[in-house]
Amino acid sequence: MPRVLTQSDVADFRDRLCEVAEHLFAERGPEAVTMRQLASALGVSPMTPYRYFKDKDDILAAVRAAGFDRFAEALEAAYARGGDPRARGAAVGEAYVTFAFDNPQTYKLMFDMYQPNEADYPDLARAADRARQTMSQYVRSLVDSGYLVGDPVRIGEMFWASTHGCVVLEMVGKLPPGGARKLIGEVIPAISRGLRPAG
Repeated sequence: MPRVLTQSDVADFRDRLCEVAEHLFAERGPEAVTMRQLASALGVSPMTPYRYFKDKDDILAAVRAAGFDRFAEALEAAYARGGDPRARGAAVGEAYVTFAFDNPQTYKLMFDMYQPNEADYPDLARAADRARQTMSQYVRSLVDSGYLVGDPVRIGEMFWASTHGCVVLEMVGKLPPGGARKLIGEVIPAISRGLRPAG
């Protein structure tokens, strides 16, 4: 008779499985990884992962959700350190780049184009939305202070797209080491100049 699992047992195994999955997905690509390989890496039977997750897409969604939550936490902590709106914006931008390069496997999985539909996984949708909110929170303070003019959500998306593009260019070797930070330091001020009040 199988052992009855406590909530703590379930949470611990799910965390371990997601940790192994994150590494294998990043190393080989999600399509190249099977449930059998994940079970083997954990030293459990091939059917064990199915006690905790519906399928591989369910595991990938959990890995991505955890990544987006850690990403949002890093940006929220940077914002919470205080300072004027511009200092907070700079701190959030630095936290973004630091997270990406400190956690490249996680970052790549978070934004991999070949993913299951986010809307089918409520926890993933929640975590991704939390990350989006962090990208407009600091912009809202810049708009409220009169430093920038426009829709904070749209401006946040512009900054996010620019920062993400620079990070990915360095990750794939199209910019030299440190090139993303340098380019972001030029691109974001250039965008900001176009969004400042006239006069």
